[in-house]
This record gives sequence, structure tokens and C-alpha cells, in this order.
Amino acid sequence: MPNTDISSAPVLTPKDFATDQEVRWCPGCGDYSILAQVQKIMPTLGIPRENIVIISGIGCSSRFPYYMNTYGMHSIHGRATAIASGLKASRPELNIWIVSGDGDGLSIGGNHTIHLLRRNFNVNLLLFNNQIYGLTKGQYSPTSEEHKVTKSTPLGSIDHPFNPLALAMGADASFIARSMDRDPKHLQAMLLRAQHHKGSSFLEIYQNCNIFNDGAFEVFTEKTSKQNESLFLEQGKPLLFGTAEEPKGIKLDGFKPVIVQIGKDATLDDLWIHDEQDFYKAQVLIRMFDDPRLQGHLPRPFGVFYQTQRACYEDVMAMQLEEAISKKGKADLQKLLKGKESWVIN
Repeated sequence: MPNTDISSAPVLTPKDFATDQEVRWCPGCGDYSILAQVQKIMPTLGIPRENIVIISGIGCSSRFPYYMNTYGMHSIHGRATAIASGLKASRPELNIWIVSGDGDGLSIGGNHTIHLLRRNFNVNLLLFNNQIYGLTKGQYSPTSEEHKVTKSTPLGSIDHPFNPLALAMGADASFIARSMDRDPKHLQAMLLRAQHHKGSSFLEIYQNCNIFNDGAFEVFTEKTSKQNESLFLEQGKPLLFGTAEEPKGIKLDGFKPVIVQIGKDATLDDLWIHDEQDFYKAQVLIRMFDDPRLQGHLPRPFGVFYQTQRACYEDVMAMQLEEAISKKGKADLQKLLKGKESWVIN
């Protein structure tokens, strides 16, 4: 049995979570930053390394388990969520992190992703979104924008892209958030929020692929544009962005977000106050940047969009098994296999 006594665990550092493996991503890849932030927050969790598991699928992001000094599995394309579900059901005491990409988790693994989220296993799913297939050298992915010219779409993509957070919302995920590789402090905060949530946490991370899709998220990270293009959500705080000289905010006209100038068009009291538990407003925030019905250039939100508490699959399963055993004692396997609809043929 693994060590579950946190008080007896040795004090760890980020270096304790690094392996002796050479990190092999392209120089400048955003995955380096994500790896560094995960390694930084791990010692703060107080969880022994032997109780932590990193499970990945296939893709550049899926090399993650090799670089984390924990248990891990580099699994098969799109199935990391299914494997993690089985592990959590059988070993609920383990702290499980799933690492996937926009292709791995939303294309071949799309169905597995939505079922993990609706079942609400207590695991953390990190979806690295670079809007491209990086490992297979630059084909368009399920999140690539329309008209994207790639090796597989030389005339431009005609596919309508997924909004990953909208997909998670539709699957009834109990925790939905977004961060980015080039904002280490924010990413660390979101990783910790995801970990502290009991249930399936879905964290989309904008990750720059500097070889095949460089600069896809540059406007959200560069100093000259970040203040006007990025909106950082804080619980109980008004939706503010812009510069000190030209502060802006967002207010709601019904359920339609509208940009206002603070001190000119509105005051702080007029602004939308963020509530992570508001199911309906979370959907407006998630769709804010890709809803064609909305007028004006709205900033891209980052932070926790929505969270709620509901029963975790592995807990309910354990209760169901305990109840069955307490009522009937030792289970009769043959009787269970036969069920109520079986016939004897002479």
C-alpha cells in the first residue's frame, strides 16, 4: 500500500519532481514552462511522490510522464482519460493528473474526455491547446481556427473549431478554467485551484508551438497588447481590463456583455461581478470570444469560469459496493453474471 500519511512525508522541492531524462521538446516550446510550473506546485501539495500519477496520451504534451519523478504512464492516443478513470476507480487514494493536447483530448479522445467529466472522477485534466498537431508536423487540429492553412489544409480549413471550455461545460464538468504557458504565476494559481477542487477539473492551457503555430496566442501575453486583450477573472471582483490610463470593464445588457470605459460610460458599481458558481453566466464568459452575435472586440477571459460540487464517481461506486455487500454478504459471482434474465435450454 502507498504511503498515505502526509505528515510523515519528507519535505520536497521542485528538483525532486524532475527526472534524469533529457527533456526533448523543440527549443522555445511552451511545454517547458508548463512542466516547470507543475514541478513548482507539486511540493506544496504535501503528497508523497509515490501517491501521484501522471497519465498522458499521444502527442508532444504526452511526453510529460517521462519528465516527472512520480508514477506515470504514456498511454495510447486519446485514451489517457479512460485509463485514468479505471485507475481512480480501483485506487481512489491516488492523486491523478491527466496530460493531453487539443488533438489527443478533443479528436480521437473526445468521447473519453466528455465521459470522464460527466462522471466527475476526482482527477485533474490538463489540456494543452496549441491549435495545431505538433508531433505529426503541423496538420490542423480540432481547435484550429477556420481558414487555417496547414499541411493538411493547403486551401484553408473549412472545419468549425471546438471551444474546449464549451465542450467541458456541455459535459457538466464541475471545474472549468483557462490559463497560458507564458504567465507562470497565473498558471501556478490555476494548477493549485484545479488540485484543490474535489471532482474532475478541466484546465485548458494555451501553449505556444513555436515551430508550427508560433504566436497563436501572442496578443494575450505580450506587454503591448495583453492589458487590452486579456481579462483575468477573480471571484467576487468586477470584470476589469485595459490600462491604468484607459481602464475598461464589462457590464451585462441582459446576457450580452458590453465593453464600457470606467469613469466615462460606467462606474465600478455598474460592472459584471464574477461568480464562479453562476452556471448561466459561465456559459456567456466561455462563449464571449467566439459568439458571432456579440458586437465589438471582447477580451479573452482567463481564470476559473465555473465550479460546483457534486458526487465523485469513485465515491458513489464505493458506497454502492459497500451497500451491496452489507445487504447480501459475500457476493455470488455466478448469480451476478446470470442476472435476472437467463434461461435453461433442455
